[in-house]
Amino acid sequence: MGIDSKPMNPVPPTVSVCIANYNGMAVIDDCLRSVLGQQGDIPIEILVHDDASTDGSAAYIREHYLDVVLIESDANVGFCIANNRMAARARGQFVLLLNNDAALFPDALQSLLLESKRLAYPAILTLPQYDATTGTLVDWGCLLDPFYNPVPNLNPNRSDVAMVIGACLWIPKSLWDELEGFPEWFGSIAEDMYLCCRARLAGYAVRALAVSGYRHWQGKSFGGNRVVGNRLATTFRRRALSERNKTFVMVVTCPTSLLLLLIFCHFTLLMVEGLLLSLLKRDSSFWWSIYAPLLPSLWHRCAALKELRRSVQNQRRLNVSQWLAAFRGYPYKLEMLAKHGWPDVR
Repeated sequence: MGIDSKPMNPVPPTVSVCIANYNGMAVIDDCLRSVLGQQGDIPIEILVHDDASTDGSAAYIREHYLDVVLIESDANVGFCIANNRMAARARGQFVLLLNNDAALFPDALQSLLLESKRLAYPAILTLPQYDATTGTLVDWGCLLDPFYNPVPNLNPNRSDVAMVIGACLWIPKSLWDELEGFPEWFGSIAEDMYLCCRARLAGYAVRALAVSGYRHWQGKSFGGNRVVGNRLATTFRRRALSERNKTFVMVVTCPTSLLLLLIFCHFTLLMVEGLLLSLLKRDSSFWWSIYAPLLPSLWHRCAALKELRRSVQNQRRLNVSQWLAAFRGYPYKLEMLAKHGWPDVR
C-alpha cells in the first residue's frame, strides 16, 4: 500500500469522512464537493482510499483536491480493507463512511452531529437515502427479514432499524474501534449489515434520521442492486458475495436458540432458489457462480467464523425478542419476486 501523505492540521477534526474509491471518475467530484460544501462550520478531514483504480481518478483527486488525504493501494483489496485503513488513520471523534457514488445534502453532517449529541450515547446513524437518478426515497435505513435480506424502511416514524447502508454510515470512532471494524475477509457486500448487527447485539442503537439525506447512484461503485425497467438488475459477482456474506452474518450474529433451525431453512431455500433460477433461465451459471460455492465458503472460513461468533455472542446484551424487534417475518425475496419477477443477472 502506498500512502500519499498530506500535512496534518494541528487542530483535530470533529468528523473524519472516509471515501472508498475505485474507478470513480464519473462520480467523485459530486461526492467530494458535497462534503466540502457542508453547512455548520464543522471541522472535518477527508480521507480517500483509492483501490488501485485504472481510470485515473487517483491522479485526478491528488491534483484537484489538495486537502484530501489520499491513500493509494497497490492492489485492489475491497471495501472492507479500504475502510479499515481509513478508519485507522482517522483523527475525528466521529467517522462517516461515504461511498464515492453518494453525495450529501448540505446539512447532512450538521444533522448527524446534532443527533449524536442529543443521544449522548454511542450509536450508528444514517440519513434518508434518495436515488440519484429519480430523486425518489429509497429508505430510512433497513430492517431484516428472517434470512438476513435487507428490507427498506419506508416509515419515517421508525428510527430504530436493523442496519444502515454503508454508502452513508456514521459511527463514533470509539465504537468503531470497540467493534473492530469490518472483517477483512468479507471483501465487499454485507459488511455494513455485520457491523450494525454486532452493534445491536452489544446494546448499541442503530438509527436512521428523518431529516436531511444523501443522493446515491445505486450500483455505480459495484454494479447492480437497483430496479431498471421494473426489473431488479444485479451481477453474478454481487449476488454471489451477497448470499455468501449474508450467510456469514447470520452464522456470527444469530442467537443460538434460533440459529440451527434458521440455517437449515436458509440453505434449503437457497438451494431451491438456485436450481429454479438455473432451470428457468436455462443457464447453469446461476448455480455454479452463486449457490454452489456457499457451503465450501462456510467450510473454508469455519475457524474464523467460530472465533468471531464466540467473541460477538459473549458481548451480547439483547434478548431474543429485543433482537427480533428489527426483523420482519415475511421473506423479502418473495415480495420482490411478486413485484419485479426474476432478477436480471449479468
